[in-house]
Amino acid sequence: MDEALPDPPSSARRRFLIGTGALTTSLAAVSQAEYFTPQPAQGQVYTARVRFSLNGAPQELELDSRATLLDTLREKLHLTGTKKGCDRGQCGACTVLVNGRRVNSCLTLAATLEGDEVRTIEGLGRPGALHPAQAAFAERDALQCGYCTPGQVVSCVALVEEARAGVPSAVTADLRGPVRLTDEEIRERMSGNICRCGAYVNIVAAVRDVAGKQA
Repeated sequence: MDEALPDPPSSARRRFLIGTGALTTSLAAVSQAEYFTPQPAQGQVYTARVRFSLNGAPQELELDSRATLLDTLREKLHLTGTKKGCDRGQCGACTVLVNGRRVNSCLTLAATLEGDEVRTIEGLGRPGALHPAQAAFAERDALQCGYCTPGQVVSCVALVEEARAGVPSAVTADLRGPVRLTDEEIRERMSGNICRCGAYVNIVAAVRDVAGKQA
């Protein structure tokens, strides 16, 4: 009787790859079933109740758990000063303060704000009683179309407080002493806020004025 010839190496390798592929597929299916939240049925959404302070006033909202803070402010609370620019966290037009720190509201889920304090451009000042940052931007003509200006102003307010607290930036040369807001420091710290009109020179001057008055 002729002895069976062994499979050529290519055939054995093919069977091995098929077997490992099937195992990998099975493990992936188990992982997805174990760790991934199932999608809601068509037309159904998951909601969340969240309570936070907005410009000093308490808010309690029932929201789609996927809703961003930006869309909540503009579409549900009708505070349209915060602008929708890139919707990718790259332009800074949607900057607001959460617990005193600046965040991109387009990347912040509103449902995560339980117990937090949110402040928008509407909560900084009002006609006849402008916040120093708002007044400086107007005096320095630090805007053209004005679309990015709310985010620029909010970033300016946070930037001055960050420097006062000694928070360094990528260009801070001396980490041992107080932060001095040079033009280079200001440009670095405002780099997350894009002005498509190119009013950067006057924006830096406005931030420098605010920092000098609050020093």
